[in-house]
Amino acid sequence: MIGLVLAAGAGRRLRPYTDSLPKALVPVGPAGDEDGPTVLDLTLANFAEIGLTEAAVIVGYRKEAVYERQAALEEKYGLKLTLIDNDRAEEWNNAYSLWCGRDALADGVILANGDTVHPVSVERTLLAARGDGKRIILALDTVKELADEEMKVVVDPEKGVRRITKLMDPAEATGEYIGVTLIEGKAAADLADALKTVWETDPQQFYEHGYQELVDRGFTIDVAPIGEVPWVEIDNHEDLARGREIACRY
Repeated sequence: MIGLVLAAGAGRRLRPYTDSLPKALVPVGPAGDEDGPTVLDLTLANFAEIGLTEAAVIVGYRKEAVYERQAALEEKYGLKLTLIDNDRAEEWNNAYSLWCGRDALADGVILANGDTVHPVSVERTLLAARGDGKRIILALDTVKELADEEMKVVVDPEKGVRRITKLMDPAEATGEYIGVTLIEGKAAADLADALKTVWETDPQQFYEHGYQELVDRGFTIDVAPIGEVPWVEIDNHEDLARGREIACRY
């Protein structure tokens, strides 16, 4: 199993940082510390802590910044990094971006969004949930109070995920998908095909629509509740302040 990070996004709401950096390389250390850890640093550290030795990073917007740091990141975290280019990162949404990493899925991956600050307990929870024929396991926050913007999930105790979408009454949701997934290698071909269907239909769709496509085809997707742990998806400067507050605890 390897790590896989989606780091191709521009993150325009985080300007001026993202004028020259992809969102995954925005510093999340103390305010003013431009050389502090980034979301990518924190995620790679999590991968190393659970014993992974390889990771792939899907890059696109300002990808040269990741290439420039590749050797230093490999040395710092003891991981062999493979960078995968997304040639449509500034035009299309992340369903296509994850599809670009379809070959890496064959090894089995822990997938992490490049804008999610979270503790290593999330990865450990996913690993502990493996087995019993599970092929895809989503990290789910069942504690947080939900609103309109969250990626909400409805789970049936017997059948697994039934719906995953932002376009849902929060009261109907079981919880929020936090952007971290364990994908077994035996799910790779099915997921790649679902993602291709999604981005060919509408290239502006999220990769979570690929998960919904799988569910609609009868594929079982499971969840692992992460408990009451601090995490944040960084979309704007308010999120960044929260991310800095959380990151200093790790």
